[in-house]
Amino acid sequence: MPRDNKTPLIQKIAKKANVTFKTLKTSSNDDKNVFADKQSGLISLVTEVRAADLKIVPRKPAASSAAPGRENPPVTYMHICETDVFSMGVFLLNAGASIPLHDHPGMNGMLKVLYGKVSVRCYDKLQDGGAAPSQFEPPLAQSQVGSLRRSVLRSVAEYSDNSGPCLLTPVQDNLHQIDAVDGPAAFLDILAPPYDPDDGRDCHYYKVLQPAAQGEGTDGKSNEQQQVEEKEKDEEVKWLLEIPQPEDFWCVGEPYPGPTVSV
Repeated sequence: MPRDNKTPLIQKIAKKANVTFKTLKTSSNDDKNVFADKQSGLISLVTEVRAADLKIVPRKPAASSAAPGRENPPVTYMHICETDVFSMGVFLLNAGASIPLHDHPGMNGMLKVLYGKVSVRCYDKLQDGGAAPSQFEPPLAQSQVGSLRRSVLRSVAEYSDNSGPCLLTPVQDNLHQIDAVDGPAAFLDILAPPYDPDDGRDCHYYKVLQPAAQGEGTDGKSNEQQQVEEKEKDEEVKWLLEIPQPEDFWCVGEPYPGPTVSV
């Protein structure tokens, strides 16, 4: 069968993403292998994409599109397409920029670097209970206690344009922070289903809390308590506090310059 060299790669990715995640949306638990097969094909396509395929020119560290007297936004977003099944766009990060720790409730996703390099720090929320430390640094107000989330640091990895995509699911690597490394960076972002606050899929931001330093003694703790704390330390258990969007982070829109995409 002749290879399709006329259809833009990003169009192929959009079509494949729509079919893949529609399968996940409609399949039963017994059919998850069908989704896995389709997702494998999507990953193969996404791995091939580069900035040139989207007509995006890598930006230089000194480049700035800000008007006089206005600070350049740390992050820019190029919207490509969205359906009720998935959304796709491109995030562009300035040198030193960071997308703060945030979540994707009930969503699957793929992040594929187009140029530059990013560091992705991923966390999972833990379902089992666990008493929070009595003190944090800085101390928490009583009203903040309900916004604590017990989580585990799963991975810290760097991705470049030669890397495969970073994947997330509703339960694994769903919370992550993305930092530009050694200069500007851009990545293709696919989320399924899209954010929708009316359907319980709103973005929440978090910060990692540090338990207040304890003395070297056991402070009357039982052996069981000490063993639990050591186990959590080994597993990189962290306490996350839900916070408003950080003031030093904001994102502006910019037209997508690449091939037209229809789904």
